[in-house]
Amino acid sequence: MPKADPLRSCLGCREVRAKDELLRFVLDPEGTLFPDISRKLPGRGSYTCFNRACLEAALKRKQFNRSFKGEVKLLPEGELISLIIKVMEEKISSLISLANKAGKAVSGSDKVMDTLRKGEAAILILAADISSDSKAKFLAVAQRAGVEAFMFSMKDCLGGPLGKEIRTAIAVQKSSFAGTLQLDLKRYWNFFEGGAK
Repeated sequence: MPKADPLRSCLGCREVRAKDELLRFVLDPEGTLFPDISRKLPGRGSYTCFNRACLEAALKRKQFNRSFKGEVKLLPEGELISLIIKVMEEKISSLISLANKAGKAVSGSDKVMDTLRKGEAAILILAADISSDSKAKFLAVAQRAGVEAFMFSMKDCLGGPLGKEIRTAIAVQKSSFAGTLQLDLKRYWNFFEGGAK
């Protein structure tokens, strides 16, 4: 019988969720709070939902001190939030790079559209600064194909994980990378929007 995921409470909203659905924090060797996005760092963990509102609530009520049973050193709130965003962006970029190395990432407007129309795409990633006309065209095709779309990075950075220059769109084909990447992109946007966790 498969083992159930351990449950943890969010320090912000107190909602109980499976541990792997939450954002884990650990203390570094100096006792400073650090986000453990991949949930692999050693030591006791404390958790919030993957949204900024829960993190802000936990910080305001000093819940990390209670959870770690002592005084926790904190980066200024803005720096901590920037660090979390940076670490999430690095993880997403790394997954895009892995998908590319496996031959499962497609870029270039025509190739992305073709991949969507053929039903081979699992995820569509659009640069945040894509033109509104191009965005509308990609989203219409993605919707018809039943492919979830995400805004991520900027045109001059989106191609980086692919070893390319400016890119406005990437389609990640159905693969083992797609599910993990989709989950991380959802968490990334939930962190900003404070929406569904």
